[in-house]
Formats: sequence, C-alpha cells, structure tokens
Amino acid sequence: MSLGKLIERLLQLVPVLLGVTLIVFVMMALTPGDPVQIMIGDQTITPEQEEALRRGLGLDRPIVERFFVFLGNAAQGDFGQSFYHRRPVADVISERLPATIELSLVALIVALVTAIPLGVLAAIRKNSIFDKLATVGSLLGVSLPGFWFGILLIMLFAVQWHILPVSGRIGYASEVPTITGFLLIDTLLHGNLPAFWDAVKHLILPAVTLGLPMTAILMRVTRTSMLEVLRQDYVTFADAKGLSRRRVLFRHALKNALIPTVSVAAIETGSLLGGNMIVETVFGWPGLGRLVVESIFLRNYPLVQAAVLLYAVIYVGLNFFADILYTILNPRVKL
Repeated sequence: MSLGKLIERLLQLVPVLLGVTLIVFVMMALTPGDPVQIMIGDQTITPEQEEALRRGLGLDRPIVERFFVFLGNAAQGDFGQSFYHRRPVADVISERLPATIELSLVALIVALVTAIPLGVLAAIRKNSIFDKLATVGSLLGVSLPGFWFGILLIMLFAVQWHILPVSGRIGYASEVPTITGFLLIDTLLHGNLPAFWDAVKHLILPAVTLGLPMTAILMRVTRTSMLEVLRQDYVTFADAKGLSRRRVLFRHALKNALIPTVSVAAIETGSLLGGNMIVETVFGWPGLGRLVVESIFLRNYPLVQAAVLLYAVIYVGLNFFADILYTILNPRVKL
C-alpha cells in the first residue's frame, strides 16, 4: 500500500471521530439532571455559591461554546477536570485503563483459543453431532445477554460452588504495589505467585463472560471459511498427491482459512470495549467501563466525553488495523 493511500485512509477517520464527539457531547448535555445539583446533594449552599460552582465548571456557557472549548483542549491533550473526582480527566482514565485493557486482552485470548479449534473441528466434521452442537452453541453465545450470563456464572462458580471470587481484580490480602497497572504483570514482577494466581482467579469469570459473544462469532467465521477453503482445487490437489490429512488441513487449508478470522477478530476486539461496561459493572471490575457507567449517573460530562472519544479512537484504529492486516494476508485485496 502506498503512503498516499495510508494518509488518505487516516484522514477519513477524522470526520468519524468528530461526529462521535459531537453526538456524545449533545446527548450528555440534553440528559436530564444537573451535575451541580448532584454534586451538592443534601448540602445547603447559597445561590451565589451554586452559581460560582457552575461557573467554575464552565456550565454557565452556551453548549456550542462548551463544545468548541472541549475540542480545542482535547486537541492539546487536555480533557478538563472531572466534576466528581476534582482531578484531571486524563489522570482518572489512566488509572482505570490498565484494568480494562487487561480484561479485554484476556477475553480476546479466551475467544481465539476457543473459537479457532471449535470452528476447524466443526468444518472437518460437517453435519455431525459436534457440528450441530457447535452451531447451536454459537447462536446461544451471540444471543445471551452479557449481564445475565455473568450473573449466572457468579451464582454457580462463586455463590454455589465457592470456586472463584465474586468481584474485584484481586483479594485485599494479595494486593501488590502498582508498577505497570496490569496486575498479572505486577504480581510476577514482585515474584508473588500466590497473588498472581489470585489475580488469575478474579479474571476468569469476567473474561469468559466478555469473550463469549466474540467466541461465537469467530467460531462461525472460522467454520464457514474452513468449509470454503476445503472445496478449493489446491486442497484437492494436495490430497491427490498423497499428503497426510493433518498436513493438508493445517499447512494448506487452515493458513488461508484464518485470513477472514484474523480480520474479524481485529474488528470484534473493538466490540469488547462496548461490552466491558456491562461486564465490569456486574463483576465490580475497577476498569474504565465501570467508571463511565458511574460517571453517566453523576453527569460527569468531561469524563464521559473523554472516555467515549478514547473508545472511538481505539475502535476506528482497530478497524483501520484490520484493513491493513487483510491487505497483508491477502495481497489481492486493495484499500
């Protein structure tokens, strides 16, 4: 791909990000509820103090002016002050982001490790009982609400069987000083294996819940792609040459069948960001998704706007990466 094409595609992302920012800004501004009244709560203050607080938060300005001020500051990396935390939004988000990234990466690994083998086996054993069960399972995986499935896992593995913890990232007795913000890495850097296994146990239920829909989608894509590849002439020719079935499947067929799977996985990774809001809330996971949900209820405009803008950047970035990756895996496709 030429540099000009790359720059052109990058420039096409700018209107998308501006559109997302505008929509979120307007929706938050039109949402019922006054952030100043929420912050005051049961306290008694004078009208002058309330007006001073509103002026200090910039809520006395017209919505259009506030939007362009936000855009100008965001372009410089300044997303304002969190109404609730009274700290820079960037600092609050940076504290919660590692937990969300860690959960999303583990969910992605769970989905890939589960979906690809199941999809390949379902294609090899087309119309078998295994194939039919895998198909039904994939439909259920896409259809089941994340919050319901998460609560079900909690009821079984945490409440009923006492195998895994109910919520949080790590037990209070296993906490370690923060180095990277990623608990699995920090516990290993401190050489604390009990804390590492405690963090792993806390990750299992939310990661499985978050990765289930992606597993179902990737399994179906892998199965369909594998069936199509197995009908190709070069696979038939490899069989006719007397190559072992294992070599034909894994060296010739699977390599080409994974091209759409990898592309879809890159795109679907962005959907993990949307799903983690529900999953983090259900499991009490102290990540960015849960922070956004809390900030919506508190009418914490700057934090919600900054977080959604970050989500949008990551999502369009992953879509762009998927396009680039597809052209690398399949040179016949041009952007």
